[in-house]
Amino acid sequence: MNKLITSILLLTSTFSFSAHGISIERIFQSPSLDGSAPKKIKISPDGKYVTYIKPKKSDFDRYDLWAYEVASGEHVLLFDADDLHSGDEVLSDEEKARRERMRVFGSGILDYQWSQDSQALLFPLAGDAYYATLKDIKAGRGGAKQLLRTQEFETDIRLSPLGNYISYIREQNLYIMDITSGEEKAVTEEGRGNIKFGMAEFVAQEEMNRMTGYWWSPNEQRIAFTKVDVSPVEEITRTEIYAESIKTVTQRYPSTGTNNVVISLAINNLENDKTQWVDLGKDTDIYLARVKWMNDDRLIYQWQSRDQKTLKLKSYSSSDKSQQTLITENSKTWINLHEDLRFLKNSDQFIWASERDGFKHLYLYNNNGTLVRQLTTGDWVVNELVAIDEPKQKLYFTARKDTPIEKHLYSVSLANIDESELKVEKVSRREGFHSISASKDATVYVDKFSTINSPPQVSLHSMNGEKITWLSKNEVKSGHPLAPYQKDWVKPEFGVIKAQDGTDLHYRMYKPKNIQGRHPVLVYTYGGPIAQVVTNRWAGNRGLLFQHWVSKGYIVFSLDNRGSNYRGTAFEAPIYRAMGGVEVDDQVTGVNFLRSLDFVDSKRIGVYGHSYGGYMALMSMFKAGDYFKAGVSGAPVTDWLLYDTHYTERYMGNPNKLADAYQASSVFPYAKNLNGPLLIYHGMADDNVLFKHSTKLYKHLQDQAKSFEVMDYPGKKHSLRGKQTGIHLYQTITSFFDRHFDQD
Repeated sequence: MNKLITSILLLTSTFSFSAHGISIERIFQSPSLDGSAPKKIKISPDGKYVTYIKPKKSDFDRYDLWAYEVASGEHVLLFDADDLHSGDEVLSDEEKARRERMRVFGSGILDYQWSQDSQALLFPLAGDAYYATLKDIKAGRGGAKQLLRTQEFETDIRLSPLGNYISYIREQNLYIMDITSGEEKAVTEEGRGNIKFGMAEFVAQEEMNRMTGYWWSPNEQRIAFTKVDVSPVEEITRTEIYAESIKTVTQRYPSTGTNNVVISLAINNLENDKTQWVDLGKDTDIYLARVKWMNDDRLIYQWQSRDQKTLKLKSYSSSDKSQQTLITENSKTWINLHEDLRFLKNSDQFIWASERDGFKHLYLYNNNGTLVRQLTTGDWVVNELVAIDEPKQKLYFTARKDTPIEKHLYSVSLANIDESELKVEKVSRREGFHSISASKDATVYVDKFSTINSPPQVSLHSMNGEKITWLSKNEVKSGHPLAPYQKDWVKPEFGVIKAQDGTDLHYRMYKPKNIQGRHPVLVYTYGGPIAQVVTNRWAGNRGLLFQHWVSKGYIVFSLDNRGSNYRGTAFEAPIYRAMGGVEVDDQVTGVNFLRSLDFVDSKRIGVYGHSYGGYMALMSMFKAGDYFKAGVSGAPVTDWLLYDTHYTERYMGNPNKLADAYQASSVFPYAKNLNGPLLIYHGMADDNVLFKHSTKLYKHLQDQAKSFEVMDYPGKKHSLRGKQTGIHLYQTITSFFDRHFDQD
């Protein structure tokens, strides 16, 4: 039975599985239903310009570089990507992997960098570097200057701090080039085979959010870089299956419990070309989590133990080679990494974030590592440090202080006052989700704001929250791509239910506009750590898919279970060494809540998720089959022994010592309980959650004589990108639930 339009007999009435709102095809067509909101928004260091990338109206996957001049209030197209490069962009394998790790997709100008004096811009395009001065741009003297004209593909291209050089990685070595003379220098020359210089290893990119392996000193006299030896890492052979070919790939993949890379840290003095090596300690089985210069002499790095229960902030002097440990963080479970280390300019102090009191908060330290005071406190978490206004002694940060489902901008005083007088002030004003980019001098900020019902709007503000101007009002009114669908738009409701232990669990629910008896439910879940599903934030294409589903008569429900993010360590900790347990329990609690509603058909509740959500869909179907009639599992982890070291061991520990815990968290012991319809899909070139996860499950379910459905995607990675792929995937998922819910 393969009907795309069908009907279902309900307990009290009948409704149709025909959509009246946004079609799946329209979700992926241009112009984007998100509207015109820009991306990669940056304020020039002098605060005179706001730059951003914006997709072409004819192709929302190809981006150009734009600028807004604050004084004139004008938006100007700086560089059209098509003028600089036409035709397909042939990416190197390294660049493809970097973009997959960074979740960057599309073509054209995808990133750029301002010089510190605000007089020049650098951006990579098609494996090359383009450079333009503001003076030439204003004078209309042509486009950007192409700095690299090589056959090789350069990656991680950046401007030096004073703007005199560009730096980049070519064929596993670090290079710099003098912008004025064009003279190139190889900082390293021995990178080849298993040795990589200046590059972030797989787990650093995928799990630590460290995308680089080199760092300039502020005065450009030194450059720190990593040496990565990947030879200890297990070499696996996997296949990437494409439509017309099969590619055999040999990959160094650090499966949990196996060897990681050996990483070293060096500093090269560019004046005398001498290199010194930083002593990282006798234990080489560690992680180099972060590196940053405190000043021209002192290099700061974060040393993390293999079990991720200890994190040390260490200081190294490049002049006398002395070292000291500034801060040591310890945890009984794991330590979450962050980007919130900031050194003050007018005093020998720095800001540091820690979860030592159970919630991520900000702390002020002297540069010698002595704690001055805690700056924020309470049963809520800080998201990120945004800006520091040292003259006014104010610190700006985003946080979940008022509610965990929204992100707002706040300020707190840096002045030496009694902790009881510390007052956190809310700066952002509208209810919703605020992503903030501030100027270097903390005088203005750009607010990219959205709600679950409103696509992103971008505005420029003074630091007290007053709006200066719109950069992209992006109102959904006549002429906006989303406007024709507003009559069918469904605003979801948010609420809270209690977990078994009394913990508050936040949910979001879309209900059909016309309730007719009892409706089927689709539960969308992720459920894993470092993530959150239930937010008052524009949800992009997936949110549009929810609108499509609800227009067909489905209820769409999501719940953030224990183990997910932005609720503090006690909320996250229950998954420690027990993945796939409490998460499923909480999702069942959500289903019990749904069953209590008189408009829910408790016999027709489905579950869908991707990645960790795919794992959750499997565990829900295998462990809670009485609650879920059908499930769709996308790119799932099936056996944590097959996933990488840094992520898996953080939550599950060492598999060589905790075999029982790993067995209990695998889907395989529970697969025999599958009773309802199950669809599994996976990218056949996935290098993150390897295709092996699914093929191993396929064989196991076949051995169990369990029926299931499969939709695999040739040549696709973990994120399954591409317009036609997106259409096909959404249609496949929708058709699956339509078919299996059209049964008594």
